[in-house]
Amino acid sequence: MEENMEETISKNFIEQIIEKDIEEGRCKKVVTRFPPEPNGYLHIGHAKSILLNYGLAQEYGGDFHFRFDDTNPTKEKEEYVNSIKEDVEWLGADYHEHIYYASNYFDKMYECAEFLIKKGKAYVCDLSAEQIREYRGTLTEPGKNSPYRDRTPEENLKLFREMKEGKYPDGSKVLRAKIDMTSGNINMRDPILYRIARMEHHNTGNKWCIYPMYDFAHPLEDAFEGVTHSICTLEFEDHRPLYDWVVNECEFENPPKQIEFAKLYLTNVVTGKRYIKKLVEDGIVDGWDDPRLVSLSALRRRGYTPESIKKFMELVGVAKSHSSVDSAMLEYCIRDDLKLKRPRMAAILDPIKLVITNYPEGEGELVDVPNNQENEEMGTRQVPFSRELYIEREDFKIEKPKKYRRLYVGNEVRLMNAYFVTCTGYDVDDDGNVTCVYATYDPESRGGNSPDGRKVRGTIHWVSAKTAKKAEIRLYENIVDEEKGVYNEDGSINVNPNSLTVIKEAYVEPELEKYDKGDSFQFMRTGYFCLDSKDSTKEHMVFNRIVSLKSSYKPN
Repeated sequence: MEENMEETISKNFIEQIIEKDIEEGRCKKVVTRFPPEPNGYLHIGHAKSILLNYGLAQEYGGDFHFRFDDTNPTKEKEEYVNSIKEDVEWLGADYHEHIYYASNYFDKMYECAEFLIKKGKAYVCDLSAEQIREYRGTLTEPGKNSPYRDRTPEENLKLFREMKEGKYPDGSKVLRAKIDMTSGNINMRDPILYRIARMEHHNTGNKWCIYPMYDFAHPLEDAFEGVTHSICTLEFEDHRPLYDWVVNECEFENPPKQIEFAKLYLTNVVTGKRYIKKLVEDGIVDGWDDPRLVSLSALRRRGYTPESIKKFMELVGVAKSHSSVDSAMLEYCIRDDLKLKRPRMAAILDPIKLVITNYPEGEGELVDVPNNQENEEMGTRQVPFSRELYIEREDFKIEKPKKYRRLYVGNEVRLMNAYFVTCTGYDVDDDGNVTCVYATYDPESRGGNSPDGRKVRGTIHWVSAKTAKKAEIRLYENIVDEEKGVYNEDGSINVNPNSLTVIKEAYVEPELEKYDKGDSFQFMRTGYFCLDSKDSTKEHMVFNRIVSLKSSYKPN
């Protein structure tokens, strides 16, 4: 008995509803769906809906439908259709043959509208949009009936067919549901079902000059496809009575059930399409896939993996009430996913030259380097070593700071996986900037350990100057100035002026030339990076920082 109780408690509230429906025979096969409107790019919040709906279909051996809710031709583009499809497939939500377009149901939706007219449940209204708003009432005052509400079904049917035939100008008439103008739920006060709009549709062209409203079309789409559980976010909770009214009045035998869950809110993150669009139009970001954004295409370009996003959604969970999640949790998930899977490579972001004066001139060698010190199964690779190397500028100091363990004159350090070296001197330019560091090496310490057992306290990484490849490195921070919050009082975004730092002359080990766009790595002591999928080429490698190596964040 205890085991069953624990199993029940571990189920989220949606799973409990589905299991009750199965147990009571109301649902024979679970069918869920993800129904985006193709009017923009998907973001991290949409990933929650995709993975939740797909996961439930998988859990109960059902079907997952992927449907474009393309009933509004004013905002929809083929560009968005293609981008959304790519995102869904990238996340691993396998819809098999179940890809649908709401616009393919326009004929059936029209039939449902005529069915409601004949039942006396819908009427053609000639009020203007402004008048309809005036008649609707307020949250505290009931609405009043339209003067056209009592038209006969025959008259309404004639007018509606003439609307379809294009006999009336845009905005002159609408089809409304006949429900209750005194309802406490404003959505039930005779909502509009169809409007006249002469606009070309990306899928149906100019076939239609009337288009269904979302609140009418969406429940019908679910019903046509046999969706059993229509899972959506909390802002649709007040629309659920209308959803149920549509499927019930259209007399579907097994109508779908709408269930609402809380949206995903991330702290200090911009997700609103309106705001992202402004960032794009103002040239602050490099398009909708700029790695500083949290659109799925941007996260993919930055180097996030589907696995890290799935892990993030598992940690977030499914709730009935809104709450905000620390964006550091998403960074934790990508670190956790990459740390044992990706090779650790050498990259020098702020280079100065190190010359080993007692190393034979013109010679070089290959040293063995583990691909990932925490995962021996990833094996080793051979890295070129030579007399002249590049090291990080911060790994040498003229004046030794307190507790500093790296290079300064007279100090011995380990060149990672190579030799012990002792600093002997340095050069500076006219401005006092260090241009070159000199050292001697101990030939007996090959591999990074000395036969006499002496210890060194500092280890630094390096690349051979002879074989290093120049690269561009892009360091990303949050697009938002976190100290000030996301938005100003006037609604504009507090943009972090340091959200992107571009390093034009970094040096990386030659092994990185073998990788493809999108491949990711850990750069030793620096962070996780990936080859930019948009701008990187074999001749000019561009690396995006996915995330820094460490954070104080710990999951609960």
